[in-house]
Amino acid sequence: MTVKTEASEPAAQQRSFFSDKFGITDTLMERCLGEALSAGGEYAELYFESVASTSLGIDESMVKSASQGVSAGCGIRVLSGERTGYAYTDELTADRLLRAARTAALIASGPAKQSVVGFKASLPETPRPKLYPTPAADLDPELSDKLALVMRADKAARAYDARITEVRASYADEVRRILIAASDGTYASDVQPLMRINVFVLAKDGDKIARGTAGGGGRVEIAYFNDLKTPEYFAGDAARQAILQLNAVAAPAGDMEVVLGPGWPGVLLHEAVGHGLEADFNRKKTSAFSGLIGQRVASDKVTVVDNGTIPSKRGSIHVDDEGADSRENVLIENGILRGYMNDKLSAKLMGTANTGNGRRESYQQMPMPRMTNTYMLAGQDEPADIVRSVRKGLYAVNFGGGSVDITSGKFVFSASEAYLIEDGEITSPVRDATLIGNGPDALKYVSMVGHDLALDEGVGNCGKQGQWVPVGVGMPTIKLDRMTVGGTGN
Repeated sequence: MTVKTEASEPAAQQRSFFSDKFGITDTLMERCLGEALSAGGEYAELYFESVASTSLGIDESMVKSASQGVSAGCGIRVLSGERTGYAYTDELTADRLLRAARTAALIASGPAKQSVVGFKASLPETPRPKLYPTPAADLDPELSDKLALVMRADKAARAYDARITEVRASYADEVRRILIAASDGTYASDVQPLMRINVFVLAKDGDKIARGTAGGGGRVEIAYFNDLKTPEYFAGDAARQAILQLNAVAAPAGDMEVVLGPGWPGVLLHEAVGHGLEADFNRKKTSAFSGLIGQRVASDKVTVVDNGTIPSKRGSIHVDDEGADSRENVLIENGILRGYMNDKLSAKLMGTANTGNGRRESYQQMPMPRMTNTYMLAGQDEPADIVRSVRKGLYAVNFGGGSVDITSGKFVFSASEAYLIEDGEITSPVRDATLIGNGPDALKYVSMVGHDLALDEGVGNCGKQGQWVPVGVGMPTIKLDRMTVGGTGN
């Protein structure tokens, strides 16, 4: 995917935030790095973070929760071989930072050696494409403007159909400022906005009850919800799903042809394949994809990339949480496994390039290989032709929860919106459909790939080892010649 973007703001403007507000000078960072390497570590890293956030929630057309907050801290990591020392502090004073540095140093202590400290603070960074706006202030716009968005969503969902009996809507945003300095010369920073609206509805018709949910956002400004994807848009989609499910039939069960729609169904790709391509699992040989570089793991119609450089998308980042530039990484090319997603540690231990996928939830956690925006590239097929090619199967266009076993690659996903395909036509909506399979095997059954690539609306959060980070997913319409569908119908 090729994008054209403006140049980002000078990094010095972003770094000055930590200097002006917390007194974090180059001299102090050099002292902390020296202290972190004092017990024989090979690499030391400082990760400063400041987050300003807002969240609002309404239920029964009333505000039920509202909060604003600011947090700040620094995580200090020391590497010595495969040993890692990590300590953090939420007090950005010299004494606390130096104490955390000594703690991390002792945890990862190694043979005494001469350590060299000297990050490139004085050198200008190469200008990067500007992927998202830099907010003028942490908590702009006014709280009342944000509340107006969720109230609009509530009103629109209730007006959609008299059978909508319950509506819950929420808004959340944050401005995350980061600064990374490391003993290998890394010196990088970023200001990362993130916004999201979510709408949940309940519909009732007699003794039938159905649910619908929708939402979106990204690394955008609040104008996005007025100009592009409005609260009414998300509310209408959630209500539509719920009303549709009131008359859904039981999903069939068994092996059959399955068509996945564009956009959010890429979450299946994210879980079933993406996690298995993160380098730490492969370094430890616990992934179903371990040792398969250069081998066929999917149909020749399948190309999968992880790309953190798409403007405004939820998973996009100028730099990762280790200071490496974000980039587009080809993971699977025409069915052949080309590489894994790396952070600094995995790249070093595996002898491969760092792909800019080192991410963490906050300064309190260590970075690890994580996805950004992961999706399958478009093909040549007409989506309508894909559906027409199916005699009897399932068309899944929206997903709820799911799980995957990284070691075996086995996954189970629930489809929150799916339909029967009968003689090439999309017919009845179905309920309680689950898709069951094995990631590496499932992709080998991809026989048709549409030209309608789409990314999700901006709702994805990815969990790994207790850490959550925002991500994007996507795919075009695809056909799998065989997949196991779980259901209670015939």
